[in-house]
Amino acid sequence: MSRPVDSPARRSQPTLKTIAQMTGLAVTTVSRALNDAPDIGQATKEKVRGVAKSIGYRPNRAGVRLRTGKTNVIALVLSSQQDVIGHAAQLVYAISDELKGTPYHLVVMPYAPDTDPLIPVRYVIETHSADGIIFNQTMLNDERVRLLTQENFPFSSHGRTEMGISHSYVDYDNGAYADLIVRELVRRGRKNLVLVPPPLIQSYAHHMAEAFRQTCTALGIKGAILSEFSADHDIDDIRAGTFAALQADSSIDGIISATTAATIASVDAAESSGRRLGHDIDIGSKEVSNLLRVFRRQLVLVREDTTEAGRHLARALLQQINEPDAPLVCNLSVPTAADILPGTPNG
Repeated sequence: MSRPVDSPARRSQPTLKTIAQMTGLAVTTVSRALNDAPDIGQATKEKVRGVAKSIGYRPNRAGVRLRTGKTNVIALVLSSQQDVIGHAAQLVYAISDELKGTPYHLVVMPYAPDTDPLIPVRYVIETHSADGIIFNQTMLNDERVRLLTQENFPFSSHGRTEMGISHSYVDYDNGAYADLIVRELVRRGRKNLVLVPPPLIQSYAHHMAEAFRQTCTALGIKGAILSEFSADHDIDDIRAGTFAALQADSSIDGIISATTAATIASVDAAESSGRRLGHDIDIGSKEVSNLLRVFRRQLVLVREDTTEAGRHLARALLQQINEPDAPLVCNLSVPTAADILPGTPNG
């Protein structure tokens, strides 16, 4: 009689004890190394993780939660209406990459743009389905920050608030960006600018719009904010709204954008109005990848490193989880003239 084949499914799965035997370490040391305990040396952690990976070890998530009270999950809460060409994709990649080599896994939790952004955050808190939360589209007065702080739940936001609550954040100084790009367009001879802003309820939009107004006033040029739509609208709506503004005022010679999608829509609107990019009009934007540089070399672009922001967000959150008494991480990246990317000059 033939014996049944010993398939992988029938073999016993590797356990902590298996790794302990292979490394000569105690089971408790192996467990703490896999859970990134601060009292375990980096060399030991790498040794244990290397063996675990080589034998296909997979932790029992239910068991981990019972033993440690942790899920080893980080939740990234994002609106499903995002500039998917740029920010969202870069954040997901960077955070996932930073979590490699740790016991944590990233779960992306999208929510519809017409729903309360507090709902997915409240769900994670009530179900404890993650050990920490990262979110973006931060508002000046953000109820997510208030709730998470009250619940003492680890989180880090992409963007800062102005509500008197100390919290961990990573942000790009969009006020400095607006000032920088306005001055660059004026240096190129532009005198009548419009801004395609993000939704003004969001903190980065507020900083950008305020600096845009102030710098235009300080330099004595015309500057208008296109308030009937935002950079988060459908790309066709942005194009149509920008085209209408250009048709209504033939003296507009500069557009400042906040997102990749809005910049592409603005270029289409400008060219459809008969303006030549880099000659009759300049368009300034943030560049989070190399897409816009390839799309139109005449664009005036300021570098924003969203990948590095994602890494900082992950590090800030892991520190809160593993070292709850450590100072909160607050990181603000300020663009300078050195961040203006070389392109084709106007003329």
